[in-house]
Amino acid sequence: MNRRVFRFIPLDWLVLIICISTGLINSPAQANPQTSELSVEQLQQLTKSITVKVISGETSGSGILIHRQGEVYTVLTNEHVLTPGYGKQYRIQTPDKLIYPAALSNTGKFGDDDLGLLQFNSQKVYAIASWETSESLCLGNKAFAGGFPFNSPGFVFTTGRVSLLLPQSFEGGYQIGYTNDIRKGMSGGPLLNNQGKLVGINGKHAYPLWGDTYTFQDGSVTSQQQYQQMSQLSWAIPVQAFLDRESSLFLGCGQSKTRPQRILFAPIVPQIPTDENWLW
Repeated sequence: MNRRVFRFIPLDWLVLIICISTGLINSPAQANPQTSELSVEQLQQLTKSITVKVISGETSGSGILIHRQGEVYTVLTNEHVLTPGYGKQYRIQTPDKLIYPAALSNTGKFGDDDLGLLQFNSQKVYAIASWETSESLCLGNKAFAGGFPFNSPGFVFTTGRVSLLLPQSFEGGYQIGYTNDIRKGMSGGPLLNNQGKLVGINGKHAYPLWGDTYTFQDGSVTSQQQYQQMSQLSWAIPVQAFLDRESSLFLGCGQSKTRPQRILFAPIVPQIPTDENWLW
């Protein structure tokens, strides 16, 4: 593959383009002025209520409750969280600490984007994320994230700001760079705006230890200076990448055009493995 150095537009032009383009970002004037900003305490509670722990074989990550129909819940996470569980058992730990068997959704087809879906059954009522397309984002916006990091007793909530919004995504669909501390194990968790809307899916923490994680989908690469800037940030896949693939199944109003097939599973007594190898 012919690898090229990706050259950035000067920052002042980049900000202008990002805030008015009809690609990733729309004009701030198009945002809903009637949506109120939540307090940090409200955002923490909301984030915790929609975030689950995904146990994938012998490893773990995080996920987002995005849909419910009847007793069937759908969880959005990263494909790299699901990969170690292929051929093994998936489990979902809900915010009330119950653990349910889960199965891959046969509707989740995301191409090269690092996204995947799980489904589980429960008669209990859990909160469901509501989303706002990434078109509402602009540089400097507050960002709120959650998940279940390794060596942590439980759920972790972090705050920060959107620092980079790329005109094209990295491999895996990553396009939103933000300052939140995203730790190993928080992959697949939610990135929310200050109205509590899902705008992205966590997937890359800062300062990766291996791999060329900043290669763009067209094969171009960053310069060393740009790499240093990007490596200081956490990265998320815009929720729009999910909506573009699954809009026919998961509508903005939370209704579905198709009825998910019931998964005949029962909840398991809470039991958290002690030797998990958490994913980044």
